[in-house]
Amino acid sequence: MPRRIVCRMAYEPLYLAYLVYFNRDRDYFECHEVLEELWLARNRDPLYKALLQAAVGLYHFRNNNVRGGFIMLNRAHEVLQGYPAETLGINLAKLAGEAGDYARRLEAYAEQPFEYYDLTIELADPVLEEEVAAAAREIIPSNPQRRSPQRPASRRHGN
Repeated sequence: MPRRIVCRMAYEPLYLAYLVYFNRDRDYFECHEVLEELWLARNRDPLYKALLQAAVGLYHFRNNNVRGGFIMLNRAHEVLQGYPAETLGINLAKLAGEAGDYARRLEAYAEQPFEYYDLTIELADPVLEEEVAAAAREIIPSNPQRRSPQRPASRRHGN
């Protein structure tokens, strides 16, 4: 009888989806959706909340909410800087620093406005790189991206 080889992923599928939406699609709304689910499953782990806040901060600023972007990116920075430089297979120190820099720039936005720009989460673990690439092949980008929560079709008015 042939042996079955079972491949286990080293990383949570929702975390992989978050990274695909963050880096490939720049879809910070979907980042929030998938990571919130993982955050709740992980008993509201502050690390996942801070990763979620980084995406939400970019979402807010991209949608012209400077104050919301500042609050979220600043909170993300405060929490992320307390973790080891490489955590969850990513260069967390780089993300924490960039979130802090972004927050400082947003704090001074009224005096020194600047154009929105994306951040990229640097993958530090080759296994994570492989798993993110595999997940990316399965995840269809949201086009156009959702800009806010949507009710299920069955609950919309007129149905």
